[in-house]
Order: sequence, then structure tokens, then C-alpha cells
Amino acid sequence: MLRDLTDIQIEALLKDQLIGRLGCHSNGVTYIVPINYVYDGVNIYGHSAKGMKIDIMRQNPAVCFEVDNIKDVTNWQSVIAWGKFEEITEMAEQVTILQKLTDRIAPHIIDDSVSPEHGFVDNEGDVGTSVELIIYKIIIDKKTGRFESR
Repeated sequence: MLRDLTDIQIEALLKDQLIGRLGCHSNGVTYIVPINYVYDGVNIYGHSAKGMKIDIMRQNPAVCFEVDNIKDVTNWQSVIAWGKFEEITEMAEQVTILQKLTDRIAPHIIDDSVSPEHGFVDNEGDVGTSVELIIYKIIIDKKTGRFESR
């Protein structure tokens, strides 16, 4: 039986997960892609090299974000959030957010295959030096959640 998540459960799922799916749309093209993210209780923060996702969000900043925790087909939780893409251009803020992303994701990296293209660097001064790294936030204006548990 499908039921709604409470606000507390929605917040917990957004804070607990590492990977969500970002949906964007522009000029007749819809694009959905998994992203690493950090949620601070207000905004979702992410990073990306320049490419299709960034181009689409620059054209149309209205986006949708989905995160889930699936144990099996009858035991899962899902949250959908709608919001607005906004690039972060101030270097100090970029470094702060990239550090939060690194702190959140680094414990889950299982080998040394991560490269600067992933946005993770050894020194703060190396941010964005090997690729054009875009740091952004999704300003959330609506969230819903559903679950099934049997």
C-alpha cells in the first residue's frame, strides 16, 4: 500500500542518500542524470563539468530532483523535489561547497580511480584547474515523498 512520507521522513531521505537524479528540460529535450549531492536542509548542492546538463539548466533553470531508497519492489521510499538551478560563481563559496561534497562522498570511494574531472582535488587551489567545474545549487520550492512497506 502506497503512503505519503512525513516531512521528517522526506528530510531524512534527502540528507541520507549520496546519489539522486536530476531532471531538466529545454528546447524539447528532457534530460535525467544521476548526481552526487549534498542537502543542507534548504538547498541541494552539486557539481559538474560543463556539458549537456549545465547547458539545459542554463537555458531553463526549472528542475526536478528525485532520490530513493529501494530495498525491494514492495519496500521503498522516494522523494521528489522541484526547484531552480543557480550557479555558484563566488570562489570562496565554491570551495566551501566542494569541500562539503568531498566530505560527504569521499568515505564511499572504494579505489583511487577518482580524478579531478570528478571535482575532487587534493588542494583547494586546484579547484577547476583541469576542467571547467561548475558548482551549483537547486533552490527547492516543493517536496513530496511516497513509500511502500510490506
